Amino acid sequence: MGQALAAGVRAVQLREKDLPTRELYHLGEKLLAKTRAAGAALLINDRVDVAMALAASGVHLTGRSLPPRESRRLLGPERLLGVSCHSLADVREAEDGGADFVVLGPIFATRSKAAYGPPLTTALLREARATTGIPILAIGGIRVTQVPEVMTSGADGIAVISAVMAAPDPARAASELLDAVAAARRGN
Repeated sequence: MGQALAAGVRAVQLREKDLPTRELYHLGEKLLAKTRAAGAALLINDRVDVAMALAASGVHLTGRSLPPRESRRLLGPERLLGVSCHSLADVREAEDGGADFVVLGPIFATRSKAAYGPPLTTALLREARATTGIPILAIGGIRVTQVPEVMTSGADGIAVISAVMAAPDPARAASELLDAVAAARRGN
């Protein structure tokens, strides 16, 4: 994570589903110090209570989390609220519930998102863009070569896991992805 932050990653999600609450909190403390030092946001996966206790930047909800509306009520307006979405209905619920952004996917095939069904494709990404005004981050099998297609299909940015974490050089992988997003935003 340190290499990715050094390369310019602006947000990190703490996603340790199996950790007991106390261990998650202590890990969050360590990561929060690193993300704050880098000027990046730290989002806690699923756990509104832990995000609030840490005074983290926000929380990222899954389909098994508290509903977005109730999470927003607990978090207040100052913390970020992101929601994983796998359909247009999910995007609508997230926006109606006060989400600041959605993470939509999987856009492309990837083992880590196989349980959510077949890839949504960039066609559904375009539909989602037409139905919501909040930022959409695309996720799922995104490689640097696919960033232009994802961005021109309506994504405001991307979220990745293995493209950085499984790379031989995470800093370089993060930098290349960030450069590709910036170039796509410029229309290059």
